[in-house]
Amino acid sequence: MITNITENDIEIIEDLENKFPNIFLKNDILKDFKNNPYTKYLVYLIEGKVVGFINYYMIYERMEIVNFNVLDFFQNKKIGSSLLEELLKIAKDKKVGNITLEVRKDNVKAIHIYSKYGFKEVAIRKNYYNNTDGILMECELM
Repeated sequence: MITNITENDIEIIEDLENKFPNIFLKNDILKDFKNNPYTKYLVYLIEGKVVGFINYYMIYERMEIVNFNVLDFFQNKKIGSSLLEELLKIAKDKKVGNITLEVRKDNVKAIHIYSKYGFKEVAIRKNYYNNTDGILMECELM
């Protein structure tokens, strides 16, 4: 099941922070909701537990993917694809013109899935990730 969460989904938020400690500290997501009115979290749940997510900003007619991750055990099971498909559906429903993101140049898996869904490389960001270049990718929807 894929769902958008809000700051009221405390159990899901705690599960998300616990499953992805390399990304979140305790209460990071609640702080994000409180401090950023544009932040959204799309999560993939199996039996009520988080196995993947996309954190994105919805800023008027554009979207920016901030974080996208699927637990290792659940990779290559179409969970990432399902999340991206749902995000693209939301974007089209909201009449979003484009979606952007940054990805590490050496993250071949991520670049592959983004390319599969129409994202194109538009710029290189030198040393964006501590001595590793980032690739700015964009998917134009309109």
